[in-house]
Amino acid sequence: MRNQYILTPYFLDRHDAALLDLAQDDWTINETTLQGDSEMARTLCVHRPLADRVAEAAEAGRRPVSVAGDCCATIPVMAGLQRAGIQPLFLWLDAHGDFNTWDTTPSGFLGGMPLAMMVGLGEQTMVENVRMDPIPDGDVIMSDGRDLDPGERKLVEASRLRHVPDVLGLLHCDLSGRPVYVHFDTDILDPSEAPAMGYPAPGGPPSPDLERVFRHLAEHCDIAALSISTWRSNMDEDGRSGSLCMSLFEILTG
Repeated sequence: MRNQYILTPYFLDRHDAALLDLAQDDWTINETTLQGDSEMARTLCVHRPLADRVAEAAEAGRRPVSVAGDCCATIPVMAGLQRAGIQPLFLWLDAHGDFNTWDTTPSGFLGGMPLAMMVGLGEQTMVENVRMDPIPDGDVIMSDGRDLDPGERKLVEASRLRHVPDVLGLLHCDLSGRPVYVHFDTDILDPSEAPAMGYPAPGGPPSPDLERVFRHLAEHCDIAALSISTWRSNMDEDGRSGSLCMSLFEILTG
């Protein structure tokens, strides 16, 4: 399947011009005019055209590949897939769960909530903005997720979400029979290998383990869509983090 790359050069509502350096000639650039007097309102402006572009790509038989600065961009990707009639399993690869609600978050950070939003928990403004139907929590597989806040951990444990702490455990998960949407937050990597992360968490899988898992997914799964939440380019002076992350992502994109 032909990939359709969609680059969204924002971290929530903050434009990140450095992300534009990743773009190739055939990539779609999701830039828009931001309106509103809050972070939420301006981020909604980013999400609406992203959902439209994902739906357009999927309906045309192309595989959407989203490149963005934060994990909230997964919401419009899922919305676009749904509009195209695709109801995928959702594989969430991240050092963090992003499964907080306003009741559990210690920071109030919107970027720590998107996965909870997507299964219908807590804040629903982003979900409703792109007309996304909340997905069953049993259709979600979270891998790694080593850095969970206390209240967030309780929500994960109370849900039907499958938490696979060791990414190598994904080699034994049955992901057949359904299309899969794979999301890769680059901070899943051990910071010793990829230090240019905004929210580094100690530990994490070594890159050879992720490479093995990604090759398995690419070979054995029907990957309907892919997304990556990027490293921080302004922290990546030697280019090491970006190079490693993109080389891993390219295993999935083929």
